[in-house]
Amino acid sequence: MDNRKLGKNINLHERGHRTSLRIRFDKDIDSEVRRSCKEFVSFLRKEYFFPLRVVVYVKNVKKLIAIDGDKVYGTFWSMNDDYSVEPHIRVAAGDYNDLCNKWGKDSALTAILLTIAHELTHYFQWINALKLTPIGQERQATKYARYILDEYAETREHP
Repeated sequence: MDNRKLGKNINLHERGHRTSLRIRFDKDIDSEVRRSCKEFVSFLRKEYFFPLRVVVYVKNVKKLIAIDGDKVYGTFWSMNDDYSVEPHIRVAAGDYNDLCNKWGKDSALTAILLTIAHELTHYFQWINALKLTPIGQERQATKYARYILDEYAETREHP
Protein backbone atom coordinates (compact mmCIF):
# COMPACT_ATOMS: atom_id res chain seq x y z
CA MET A 1 0.00 0.00 0.00
CA ASP A 2 3.02 2.32 -0.06
CA ASN A 3 2.14 3.44 -3.56
CA ARG A 4 -1.57 3.89 -2.95
CA LYS A 5 -2.76 6.52 -5.38
CA LEU A 6 -6.08 8.14 -6.04
CA GLY A 7 -7.14 8.08 -9.65
CA LYS A 8 -3.52 7.18 -10.59
CA ASN A 9 -2.73 10.85 -9.98
CA ILE A 10 -2.17 11.52 -6.30
CA ASN A 11 0.16 9.54 -4.08
CA LEU A 12 -1.53 9.69 -0.69
CA HIS A 13 1.67 8.73 1.13
CA GLU A 14 3.94 11.30 -0.46
CA ARG A 15 5.74 13.50 2.06
CA GLY A 16 4.45 17.04 2.21
CA HIS A 17 1.16 16.02 0.65
CA ARG A 18 -1.61 18.02 2.32
CA THR A 19 -5.21 16.86 2.52
CA SER A 20 -8.52 18.21 3.82
CA LEU A 21 -10.86 21.11 3.28
CA ARG A 22 -10.14 24.60 4.62
CA ILE A 23 -12.17 27.79 4.59
CA ARG A 24 -11.06 31.42 4.66
CA PHE A 25 -13.18 34.56 4.82
CA ASP A 26 -12.77 38.16 3.75
CA LYS A 27 -12.73 40.26 6.91
CA ASP A 28 -16.10 41.95 6.28
CA ILE A 29 -18.13 38.75 5.75
CA ASP A 30 -21.39 38.75 7.72
CA SER A 31 -21.03 36.81 10.99
CA GLU A 32 -24.06 34.64 10.18
CA VAL A 33 -22.52 33.64 6.83
CA ARG A 34 -19.24 32.87 8.59
CA ARG A 35 -20.94 30.71 11.23
CA SER A 36 -23.06 28.84 8.69
CA CYS A 37 -20.15 28.15 6.33
CA LYS A 38 -17.93 26.92 9.18
CA GLU A 39 -20.63 24.50 10.36
CA PHE A 40 -21.15 23.26 6.78
CA VAL A 41 -17.42 22.72 6.24
CA SER A 42 -17.22 20.84 9.55
CA PHE A 43 -20.00 18.53 8.31
CA LEU A 44 -18.24 18.06 4.96
CA ARG A 45 -14.96 17.11 6.65
CA LYS A 46 -16.75 14.38 8.62
CA GLU A 47 -18.62 13.00 5.59
CA TYR A 48 -16.06 13.26 2.78
CA PHE A 49 -12.36 12.65 2.27
CA PHE A 50 -10.47 15.47 0.57
CA PRO A 51 -7.34 13.78 -0.79
CA LEU A 52 -5.72 17.04 -1.85
CA ARG A 53 -6.11 20.17 0.21
CA VAL A 54 -8.66 22.58 -1.17
CA VAL A 55 -9.31 26.01 0.33
CA VAL A 56 -12.67 27.75 -0.02
CA TYR A 57 -12.31 31.53 -0.06
CA VAL A 58 -15.56 33.28 0.87
CA LYS A 59 -15.39 36.70 -0.73
CA ASN A 60 -17.29 39.85 0.23
CA VAL A 61 -18.42 40.56 -3.35
CA LYS A 62 -21.79 40.12 -5.05
CA LYS A 63 -20.26 38.21 -7.97
CA LEU A 64 -16.83 36.99 -8.99
CA ILE A 65 -15.16 37.41 -12.36
CA ALA A 66 -14.35 33.98 -13.78
CA ILE A 67 -11.29 33.33 -15.95
CA ASP A 68 -13.48 33.59 -19.06
CA GLY A 69 -14.80 36.98 -17.91
CA ASP A 70 -18.25 35.76 -16.84
CA LYS A 71 -19.73 37.07 -13.60
CA VAL A 72 -20.45 34.08 -11.35
CA TYR A 73 -21.20 33.11 -7.74
CA GLY A 74 -18.48 30.50 -7.45
CA THR A 75 -15.34 29.22 -9.15
CA PHE A 76 -13.18 26.14 -8.89
CA TRP A 77 -9.55 26.55 -9.96
CA SER A 78 -7.00 23.82 -10.58
CA MET A 79 -3.90 23.26 -12.70
CA ASN A 80 -5.67 20.75 -15.00
CA ASP A 81 -3.62 17.54 -14.70
CA ASP A 82 -1.03 18.88 -12.24
CA TYR A 83 -1.97 17.46 -8.84
CA SER A 84 1.11 18.93 -7.18
CA VAL A 85 -0.56 22.38 -7.15
CA GLU A 86 -3.38 22.70 -4.62
CA PRO A 87 -6.70 23.83 -6.08
CA HIS A 88 -8.99 26.45 -4.57
CA ILE A 89 -12.59 27.61 -4.63
CA ARG A 90 -13.93 31.14 -4.50
CA VAL A 91 -17.50 31.89 -3.42
CA ALA A 92 -19.25 35.26 -3.57
CA ALA A 93 -21.21 36.09 -0.40
CA GLY A 94 -21.40 39.89 -0.59
CA ASP A 95 -25.06 39.75 -1.60
CA TYR A 96 -26.13 38.00 1.62
CA ASN A 97 -28.13 40.95 2.99
CA ASP A 98 -29.83 41.47 -0.39
CA LEU A 99 -30.76 37.79 -0.47
CA CYS A 100 -32.06 37.95 3.12
CA ASN A 101 -34.37 40.80 2.18
CA LYS A 102 -35.51 38.98 -0.94
CA TRP A 103 -35.78 35.34 0.24
CA GLY A 104 -35.23 35.27 4.02
CA LYS A 105 -32.18 34.25 6.06
CA ASP A 106 -32.40 30.46 5.64
CA SER A 107 -32.75 30.61 1.86
CA ALA A 108 -29.96 33.19 1.60
CA LEU A 109 -27.59 30.95 3.57
CA THR A 110 -28.68 27.90 1.57
CA ALA A 111 -27.78 29.69 -1.68
CA ILE A 112 -24.22 30.28 -0.41
CA LEU A 113 -23.84 26.71 0.85
CA LEU A 114 -25.18 25.35 -2.45
CA THR A 115 -22.47 27.30 -4.26
CA ILE A 116 -19.80 25.76 -2.02
CA ALA A 117 -21.20 22.26 -2.62
CA HIS A 118 -21.44 22.89 -6.38
CA GLU A 119 -17.81 23.96 -6.60
CA LEU A 120 -16.69 21.05 -4.42
CA THR A 121 -18.35 18.71 -6.92
CA HIS A 122 -16.07 20.24 -9.57
CA TYR A 123 -13.15 19.50 -7.21
CA PHE A 124 -14.15 15.83 -7.04
CA GLN A 125 -14.68 15.69 -10.82
CA TRP A 126 -11.10 16.95 -11.17
CA ILE A 127 -9.66 14.64 -8.48
CA ASN A 128 -11.29 11.64 -10.15
CA ALA A 129 -10.32 12.81 -13.66
CA LEU A 130 -13.90 12.45 -14.87
CA LYS A 131 -14.34 12.94 -18.57
CA LEU A 132 -17.58 14.89 -18.90
CA THR A 133 -18.75 17.54 -21.31
CA PRO A 134 -18.97 21.06 -19.86
CA ILE A 135 -22.76 20.68 -19.71
CA GLY A 136 -22.36 17.27 -18.06
CA GLN A 137 -20.01 18.77 -15.47
CA GLU A 138 -22.51 21.49 -14.60
CA ARG A 139 -25.48 19.13 -14.47
CA GLN A 140 -23.63 16.74 -12.19
CA ALA A 141 -22.41 19.59 -9.96
CA THR A 142 -25.95 20.97 -9.63
CA LYS A 143 -27.37 17.52 -8.85
CA TYR A 144 -24.74 16.62 -6.26
CA ALA A 145 -24.83 20.05 -4.62
CA ARG A 146 -28.55 19.57 -3.95
CA TYR A 147 -27.92 16.04 -2.67
CA ILE A 148 -25.17 17.24 -0.30
CA LEU A 149 -27.38 20.06 1.02
CA ASP A 150 -30.26 17.62 1.57
CA GLU A 151 -27.89 15.37 3.56
CA TYR A 152 -26.67 18.36 5.55
CA ALA A 153 -30.22 19.57 6.24
CA GLU A 154 -30.98 16.24 7.90
CA THR A 155 -28.32 17.04 10.53
CA ARG A 156 -29.78 20.45 11.37
CA GLU A 157 -32.56 21.33 13.78
CA HIS A 158 -35.71 22.52 12.08
CA PRO A 159 -38.27 24.74 13.83
